[in-house]
Amino acid sequence: MSFLLIILPGPDSSLVIQNSIMHGKKAGAQTVLGSVSGLLIHTAAAVLGLSAILMKSEMLFTVLKYVGAAYLIYIGVSALLSLRHKQQPDEVIVEGKQKSFFLQGFITCASNPKVAVFFLTFLPQFVQPEYNHMLQFALMGLAYAVMTIIWFFLYVYLIDLFSIWLRKPVVARSIQGCTGIVLLIFGITLAFEKSL
Repeated sequence: MSFLLIILPGPDSSLVIQNSIMHGKKAGAQTVLGSVSGLLIHTAAAVLGLSAILMKSEMLFTVLKYVGAAYLIYIGVSALLSLRHKQQPDEVIVEGKQKSFFLQGFITCASNPKVAVFFLTFLPQFVQPEYNHMLQFALMGLAYAVMTIIWFFLYVYLIDLFSIWLRKPVVARSIQGCTGIVLLIFGITLAFEKSL
């Protein structure tokens, strides 16, 4: 079930795809590591009971929700605005030295309250009362993070494998436009998300 949730399209996977296509394999890998680091933050929060506090506090949930939504909208709009610049075939993949792809992945995942909701509503169903609850939560969170990193690195590998075709300006711009719109939609949807 966790794997099915991981492979469903979301803001993290959209960002990994966009950065891998537009900035290359290294940028994609850094985005993956950032996203998984955000998952580990959510795991730690669930283990320590902080996620439960977040879900019960309307103010904290709202703040995190709007931070995450604003960041997704910012990335989506930035991707769409960059389409205005005409790119030559050899300029499609640009080294984004000024960007921190790790930070992009981290903020996108860590500021998404939906992940905290998942950790609080789905994982507890599999906690065995006779064993250490914190250890079980930690192991399930780590297992989820490992599955995520494997799946996202598969994205990066396949994008790199088909990079000659994906570097074509028409293809790259189309995908960038689509991911920009998807990130924008995820951001707007998150902004209207209601707490539990």
